[in-house]
Amino acid sequence: MRFLIALAATALLTAPLSAQTPEVDAPIRPVQLITVAPDTNGVIRQFFGQIVARQTVDLAFQVAGQIVEFPAIEGEEIANGALIAELDMEPFELQLDQARLQLDQAERTLERLNQLSGTAASQVSIDDAQTAVSLAEIAVRNAEYSLEHATLSAPFDGLIAARNVANFTTVAAGTAVVRVHDMSELRIEIDVPEILFQRGGTDPNVTLSARFPTSDILYPLEIREFDAQASAVGQTFRLTLGLPRPEGPTVLPGSSVTVLAELNLEDTALIIPTSAIHIANDGSLHTMVFVPGDGDIGTIEQRAVELAATREGAFRVLSGLEAGEEIVLTGVNALEDGLTVRRFTGFAN
Repeated sequence: MRFLIALAATALLTAPLSAQTPEVDAPIRPVQLITVAPDTNGVIRQFFGQIVARQTVDLAFQVAGQIVEFPAIEGEEIANGALIAELDMEPFELQLDQARLQLDQAERTLERLNQLSGTAASQVSIDDAQTAVSLAEIAVRNAEYSLEHATLSAPFDGLIAARNVANFTTVAAGTAVVRVHDMSELRIEIDVPEILFQRGGTDPNVTLSARFPTSDILYPLEIREFDAQASAVGQTFRLTLGLPRPEGPTVLPGSSVTVLAELNLEDTALIIPTSAIHIANDGSLHTMVFVPGDGDIGTIEQRAVELAATREGAFRVLSGLEAGEEIVLTGVNALEDGLTVRRFTGFAN
């Protein structure tokens, strides 16, 4: 009996290890995938610009006088035709009354001489009287002009930027009284390098938009004008863009703004990153295509591709891949054709 027990123990100890331990399947390697898709973002360039008014005007009286009404307030919007400032009207009214009286007197003198024509009045006297009437008429028109221009009104809907003089100041003709911005449309000025100006100036696929520091909203822009001569420093061209006045942010001349110029590509090529490319020993290029199987499990297909480098450091697919296919993003050199893998869906999995 002891012999049988010893024999059984010996057989158990000499049995193969595989017979004692159950076989465990090797874990399936996870891979991070990306979907091959057309590049719809285009090429974007960013410029820093400054807001300017559509036009800025320094308004001045065309006649001299003392300001007695000055309702304009800095920073206030003003309507077309609204009163900005007014001079003391009495001197101009007196000047007009005087000119009218002198005209009446000259006309009466001419009428008397015409009645005496051919008798005591000479033709020279009549001609002098006619000249006096003409001069009196001009004096009346000058007085009317002065009276009319003793009031300063807004030439357009605008914004009072600055008051250059105080109320009750006596100003000379032509002295700037206020500065007014035309804010009916905002203008943005940017400096564009020569090469971009030549390539993108007339390209219909280039779209321009503005973004203000206090907002993420993009506002479409249109080109209004540009300098036909490059600047001496930097060899850039000044480009002026138009923007309808936005409803939200308060934007004033001198404010900073970011201008985005986007080139929308007509040929939406397939773009893949450098990390997804496998270089074989013979120098040929491949990608590891994920062939779906059951759920997140699939197999690797090593596929040859033709690529062209882009300026952004990625590669454009010329052949070998189709839109919608999934390829391995990283670790392609550690994979081989036909290997079973699973889609990486997060560290929790």
